[in-house]
Amino acid sequence: MMRIIDFLRRINSGVALLAGLSLLACVALILVEIVVRQLGMPLGGTDEISGYVMAITTSWGVAYALTEKAHVRIDLLRAKCVPAGRALLDCVAILALAGTAIVVAWRGWSVLSKTLATGAKANTALETPLWIPQLFWWSGWVWFAVSAVLIAVASLMLLIQRRYDDVNEIAGMGDEL
Repeated sequence: MMRIIDFLRRINSGVALLAGLSLLACVALILVEIVVRQLGMPLGGTDEISGYVMAITTSWGVAYALTEKAHVRIDLLRAKCVPAGRALLDCVAILALAGTAIVVAWRGWSVLSKTLATGAKANTALETPLWIPQLFWWSGWVWFAVSAVLIAVASLMLLIQRRYDDVNEIAGMGDEL
């Protein structure tokens, strides 16, 4: 099970690298837009493209934050527990997060499916078919749900095996209290 989590971390590290490169490319595009606008030749559409990039990188970035334990947690009660109690609370937290990720991915599909059904395009000069950015955005939420479910299943299995330190390693705060 730990090999699956390590594999998940490697994939999400690669995804985070691609997201970072996408943001850098977006910054470069905006800088070019600023320069050419001063020359009287605006490119146009950079605000639209940057909005798509931000939505896409955010949806994919939450899975990376999950595997790096960068999500915000309130651990007042957890800090006072014995290792078994901390592991149990970690499992409850990851199950809640997995449930939320599944709901977001499920509801995100309805957004994408309506766009596909109507053939909607952006009301901009680029007239971007909205299914393109929405597909990348939605697939990020699906990947987050898959990542969260895998970590939740692994955490529950480790909890049952009483491997509390391993639960902490994959779903906890990553600390030793």
